[in-house]
Amino acid sequence: MAATHRLGCRRRHDGSVMRRRHLMLGCCGALAAGLFTGLSAHAAGPLRNPCKGAWPASGAGQALVDEAFGGVDATRLVDTHAHLLGTGDAGSGCTIHPSMHQWWRPVEVLRRRAILDASCVAPDAPSIDRAYVERLRSLAADFPPGARWWLYAFEQACDDAGQPRADWTTFHVPDAYAAQVAGALPQRFAWVASVHPYRPDALARLDTALAAGAVAVKWLPSAMNIDPRDPRCRPFCERLARAGVPLVVHCGEEKAAPGAGRDDLVNPLLVRHLLDHGANVIVAHCASLGRAADTDQKSAPLRPAFDLFARLMDEPQWQGRLYADISAVFQRNRKPAVWRSVLQRQDWHHRLLHGSDHPLPGLMPLFSLPALQQAGLLDETDIEPLTRIREYNPLLFDFVLKRRLRLGGTRLPAALFEAHALTAVRPRQSST
Repeated sequence: MAATHRLGCRRRHDGSVMRRRHLMLGCCGALAAGLFTGLSAHAAGPLRNPCKGAWPASGAGQALVDEAFGGVDATRLVDTHAHLLGTGDAGSGCTIHPSMHQWWRPVEVLRRRAILDASCVAPDAPSIDRAYVERLRSLAADFPPGARWWLYAFEQACDDAGQPRADWTTFHVPDAYAAQVAGALPQRFAWVASVHPYRPDALARLDTALAAGAVAVKWLPSAMNIDPRDPRCRPFCERLARAGVPLVVHCGEEKAAPGAGRDDLVNPLLVRHLLDHGANVIVAHCASLGRAADTDQKSAPLRPAFDLFARLMDEPQWQGRLYADISAVFQRNRKPAVWRSVLQRQDWHHRLLHGSDHPLPGLMPLFSLPALQQAGLLDETDIEPLTRIREYNPLLFDFVLKRRLRLGGTRLPAALFEAHALTAVRPRQSST
């Protein structure tokens, strides 16, 4: 990273300084991986993102890339789950919680450091806002023309009265900024709005976002303090249904953005209320992490959130209305049973969407190729070339990995990675 290079020029006489810094940042990566996903801080494998630059399209790994795009219409490739982040240093309006800069809050400092490392952004970059977007654009440039990404805005947490709570907000990415970044490169990016339904002007904000071309709306209920049972969600969902725009709802345990800390609100069974109100819902990550109360049972025992998600997917009334993205599903902290289910449930495949959860594919401890190989889903000979791809382009790695996974003769179909009616880019609406 650039900051490391500058430090080396100033203090070339003391190589131990460099070694200590690399060790510290490596430890930060391992520890923060645990913060994000419940991993052990001692997870084996590389700790830091090597950030090697543009994919050279030659040598080890290129054969896997070519095979991955075989059968996929690259002009219709869409990644439905990619995050924008920033500090507001270039006028983006983005914020991160002040604790991420406070040395006496080491957990939050590690969270910030890990995200920057995953994004290949130096902590002392002249502008973190610009560096983050520049890196994302460079990753996208390694894909064929037509491949596109949904870039997420991220709403502030609000209290029950609908007032923003900065003290509950891990990070904030305004709608206007997401629209701006996507609009500057529309051949690569579309944008996803994020509007809190408790705000007094929630419907007006939603209408503004839809008129500006938002392709979806994202909620993370535990971080934002959104209860899908709240009556204020109903008119919001009805408006989305009329517009034909899906609602992306995080379900299952959340580590990256603790926010308001309402872990009870990411129960997949609560999605039924949003579906009842007419919304088309995309469950982020297939609710593949953590446990939630089985509220269908009188004693409400805790069950794997993924099991509750599977129950929803199997309820016939939600066919054509309930979808899920597979972002983060094949990280090392998910159980092999989840990996196998996503591959073998071919009856789900037409309702599953590709998503990377960028920048997390660049957080090196989050994936274990040997674990996928030991689970019988990946050939051992794929590990080395996939590792090389990841060193250059974690987004390309994420796509190629998912195309390589097998369970017997079953793999994720090409259509899962391509746009369809739910994910097609919409024209801007009239403001009248």
